[in-house]
Amino acid sequence: MKPIRLSKHAKEQLQFRGTTEEEIIEAIRSSPWQNAELGRLECRKNFLFESEWNKRYYKIKQVRPIFVEEETEIVVVTVYTYFF
Repeated sequence: MKPIRLSKHAKEQLQFRGTTEEEIIEAIRSSPWQNAELGRLECRKNFLFESEWNKRYYKIKQVRPIFVEEETEIVVVTVYTYFF
């Protein structure tokens, strides 16, 4: 598989979205891809979380990277994280 690179925006959002670069890469490498808006791609992966985020306890964290597949690499444009 092609190397995965996070855009500057995606890197800046990691802390605010509560995810890591490793989780994003794992999601892209192990989850089915779907078409997203603007010709981009997305996927989703659930991770066992069992911890607090913003003073609330959550069992599951879902990571949803938005990315483009270029000729030589996959570029992550942004990432969304959902807590359940």
